[in-house]
Amino acid sequence: MGISENNVICGANAYEQKYYFNEKEYGNLPESIKEELHIICVLFTEEVGGIFTIAFEEDGGILLNTAADDADYLYDEVSAGLLVGEIRRKRQELFESLSLYYETFKLGRGLNAAGD
Repeated sequence: MGISENNVICGANAYEQKYYFNEKEYGNLPESIKEELHIICVLFTEEVGGIFTIAFEEDGGILLNTAADDADYLYDEVSAGLLVGEIRRKRQELFESLSLYYETFKLGRGLNAAGD
């Protein structure tokens, strides 16, 4: 089962020098979170190159995905993997908050917790 296009929160593309945010699905996120996601994506592609996306998995987990064109000989998969790990560690609280947001507002979990 792949990631739905609706589950992509944002991404950056070093080849086109563009940033994308899924405003339709996640426009109600706080501006500070949107800015933080923007910074993460752009800095990743500036440092490593390629294409970097942040998406929700079907269960609400956060997927950090990186890819490169086949002809991109400057892209280093090892560096990209290490940077993904560093981002996960340093931004763990942000990703936990995003997962909670997804579970609550997209999956409908926990909305009745106070009334149970």
